[in-house]
Amino acid sequence: MSATPGVPSAPDVPPGRAAEAARVAVEDASLGAFYRDMTAPERRTFWACAAGWALDGMDFMIYPLVIGTIIKLWNVDAGTAGLAATVTLLASALGGWLAGYIADRIGRVLTLQITILWFSVFSLVCAFTQDFSQLLIVRALLGLGFGGEWAAGAVLMGETIRAQYRGRAVGSVQSGWAVGWGLAVLAQAILFTLLPPEAAWRWMFVIGAAPALLVFYLRRYVEEPKVAAETRARAAASGDRPAIWEIFSGPLLRTTLLASLMAAGCQGGYYAITTWLPRFLTTERGLSIVSSTGYLAALIVGSFAGYLAGAWLADRLGRRPLFLIFSLGAIAVVLVYTQVPLSNAVLWVLGFPLGFFASGYFSGMGAFLTELYPTRLRGSGQGFCYNFGRGVGALFPALVGYLSASMSLASAIAIFAAAAYGVFFLAAYALPETRGKILHADA
Repeated sequence: MSATPGVPSAPDVPPGRAAEAARVAVEDASLGAFYRDMTAPERRTFWACAAGWALDGMDFMIYPLVIGTIIKLWNVDAGTAGLAATVTLLASALGGWLAGYIADRIGRVLTLQITILWFSVFSLVCAFTQDFSQLLIVRALLGLGFGGEWAAGAVLMGETIRAQYRGRAVGSVQSGWAVGWGLAVLAQAILFTLLPPEAAWRWMFVIGAAPALLVFYLRRYVEEPKVAAETRARAAASGDRPAIWEIFSGPLLRTTLLASLMAAGCQGGYYAITTWLPRFLTTERGLSIVSSTGYLAALIVGSFAGYLAGAWLADRLGRRPLFLIFSLGAIAVVLVYTQVPLSNAVLWVLGFPLGFFASGYFSGMGAFLTELYPTRLRGSGQGFCYNFGRGVGALFPALVGYLSASMSLASAIAIFAAAAYGVFFLAAYALPETRGKILHADA
């Protein structure tokens, strides 16, 4: 991989000054400079992971968009309907941890291919389920691949992109989630306009099988990161294979616990909002499925802008300042959005800052978790922490649904989202800053 013009590459810089050189490069580079300076392997990985995140986001957001239809057609209560989102996320927590561990053993790219095929197949199967019990089981199976795709893709990106651009590149790729969310909303608007609800929701899941096509690109164009390949080769030669529990030993234990808690807070807040916001708009605000599309569009545009801003801030300010600023912003906006009596016109405007603060911090997560762990344990550590957060965050959609039986849905969303973002703030504050860290192959 070539060095950035004017910036010494890692081998040319004394170990004690390598991180500082990367930080200096960060300060001098603009948001778009990283892409212009990328090598061909970096760009291929960038676009492959961006597409993967977009399609991953589309697959996950399909269910929140059809949850109201399923409640009516199959006569299930809100808590039970929320359980399907919870089960998907719980399964994704297990799938992400396992995929991260497998990525340390067989490689990042191969693991990514397997997980994408997995969740694409089970998205298609969702379209043919005949009752809620069947859908629940299939969503759980889909979740295994859904969680694994993030784990493999994030570590692949983190290891492929150079330190001075890692935050912006990984964060920009994260914005693909908003693109996928937008595609899901667009598909909903089209399908629910052209088809009756009992058919439209099934075609939504059929569209969710599209990510399978990405595997052909991965097989042809995306290379395994050199640092990971070298580390696995050394481990194979010495017979020192990483153990799945090693991230809970020695000085890594504190890192794993705090990073897991941070991931739980940021994802718990996100899922409490995004799972139930479509339902909130159609019930407590009186909008139809089609008319709510504009409100969700404002949220998605804000989310996309948040991802890009977060990507720049992750390198400019650092990972921790990004998390602290956005967690406080998310608490403030979600309380105003759900608790202050506002007209629908004002609510539409507030969709932008809500999406901005409730999503932008994810831009720093992939790079941050990549930098917290040594290469031989990076997949396991990153996969566990992020997906432990998914597992805990998975409880929030169901809890919001059950609590909404005794209070307004708006209040239930506000309680769980604010509590989650508070945990996110505290855990991020306790972790070290990692901006500019150079990644090396383990001895």
